[in-house]
Amino acid sequence: MNDISIVICGAAGQGIATVEELITGILKQTGYHCYSTSEFMSRIRGGTNSTLIRISSNRVNPAFVNRIDFLVPLRISALPHLKRRITSETTILGEEKNIDEKFCLNQEKVIKIPFSDIAKEVGGIIYTNIVAVGVFLAFLDVEEEILRTYLTKRFASKGKEVVQKNIEASKRGYSIGKDLVTSGKFKNPLQLDNSVLNDIVLSGAEAVAMGAIAGGCNFISSYPMSPSTGVLVFLSQHAEEFDIIVDQAEDEIAAINKGVAAWYAGGRAMITTSGGGFALMTEGVSLAAMHETPMVLHIGQRPGPATGLPTRTGQEDLQHVLNAGHGEFARVILTPGKPDDAFILTQKAFNLADKYQIPVFILTDQFLLDSHYSIQDLDTSKIKNVRYFVKTDQNYKRYRLTDSGISPRGIPGYGSGLVNVDSDEHDEDGHITEDVHETRPRMVEKRLYKKLELLKGEIIEPELIGNKNFKKLVIGWGSTYGVIKEAIETIKNDNLAFLYFKQVYPLNTEICELLKKAEKTIIIENNATSQFSKVLKLELDFDVDEKFLKYNGMPFSVEEVIAYLEKN
Repeated sequence: MNDISIVICGAAGQGIATVEELITGILKQTGYHCYSTSEFMSRIRGGTNSTLIRISSNRVNPAFVNRIDFLVPLRISALPHLKRRITSETTILGEEKNIDEKFCLNQEKVIKIPFSDIAKEVGGIIYTNIVAVGVFLAFLDVEEEILRTYLTKRFASKGKEVVQKNIEASKRGYSIGKDLVTSGKFKNPLQLDNSVLNDIVLSGAEAVAMGAIAGGCNFISSYPMSPSTGVLVFLSQHAEEFDIIVDQAEDEIAAINKGVAAWYAGGRAMITTSGGGFALMTEGVSLAAMHETPMVLHIGQRPGPATGLPTRTGQEDLQHVLNAGHGEFARVILTPGKPDDAFILTQKAFNLADKYQIPVFILTDQFLLDSHYSIQDLDTSKIKNVRYFVKTDQNYKRYRLTDSGISPRGIPGYGSGLVNVDSDEHDEDGHITEDVHETRPRMVEKRLYKKLELLKGEIIEPELIGNKNFKKLVIGWGSTYGVIKEAIETIKNDNLAFLYFKQVYPLNTEICELLKKAEKTIIIENNATSQFSKVLKLELDFDVDEKFLKYNGMPFSVEEVIAYLEKN
């Protein structure tokens, strides 16, 4: 085994996120690859939440697994909550009061540890989760000095007494863990990989936010809405460092209009929201399109309709984003499936929006945004930001008709020309017109057809994973990347390959040749209607053979994808 799956389950407010941060951070510094993802209920306290931490000798795919090797229940509801994932191979470590025996399938793998009693002896029940951290770090041969140093740095702002009590709690847990190792109840199957020491640990939301910074973002206006809020929070935390104006708007309508205004004034703006918030922004999208003002929009998907499941995941907003806004105009939709792609594609979105004067969407979801990844340093060597506005003169026409379809974009105060924009149909000067015979058709063609034609040269082609001589082709986009990739790698069938789409609109018609090469195609999506297969049909006239869909708010697991592909 080169992969261990640990699940910690308890209530909101019990410090599960702290455990996740500590374990992934310390193990990365020790030499292990880590990936973690959480599922949680929509409440500040209470409920039953769990965090999955995958620890490996090798780089871990950003993928959810049902398998639980070690389970720590922090409340009595944990085992019934996870009953479908508990097997006879699951080791359960916890307090007797939190272990419901009827869910324990192998009593030899039940280890009762009085976490809270030990925590009270140290200084209070608040240290219960730190005791548990110490147990696992002992299992994995983490040096106590690494643990002590990390805890000192992590809790330094809370004072010496808190630091010391955290260290004492971890030592008590560490001692228990070492005793379990000595007794033969646990043997570490993993090997260290020192190459991971230079990795960075970040969430998907942080990767999007860092991509925005790399893209020159200097203005963000948004109304907080899970799961997209992490992007707004990160940019606000680093606003002073990177000269970013952060505006927590009064509502989503105000947010997008402020973003459009910022671009008009020469800034590089982004909004971040979720499906319900974006529904309020669609008129602003049309405004940006008619203005031909660039706009970058990050949409973190979650299950709807309405409020739906606000803390769960889904891929339900593709059609919403594709058709948002009244009227017809060009747009780009980028769909990263892993943090390095989230970084690169978000940076690219700013250049695309600026160059073509269009709305560009980064479409993610809760699974990607709220997961944490240990990855190699983000590559910034090829990043180049280009500003496409021009210095105006007295003869400047904001909407001058050009052969390319791209009008020169000026900004107020830069040059001597008047930068006149209008939300009504307009002529080359930006003045309202109702010339339906010549001006209107030419403006529509400029905003739609000519820009879409130019965008063909900018399309990010899908990535083929697996044997090029495939017979069965799996299609996925966005955050299904990790789970499909791991399933393909596990099955090890030369006839099977995976086509990962990082951009879902517009599409290159030439990709149809690759799709038609397959004897059988299967699409995997987190929605009920296979929204991307509709795009493939509409844009490429391609019919997918089979659809594997999931829409309960949970991500696909590696096991269920493997089972489906082996059966079909």
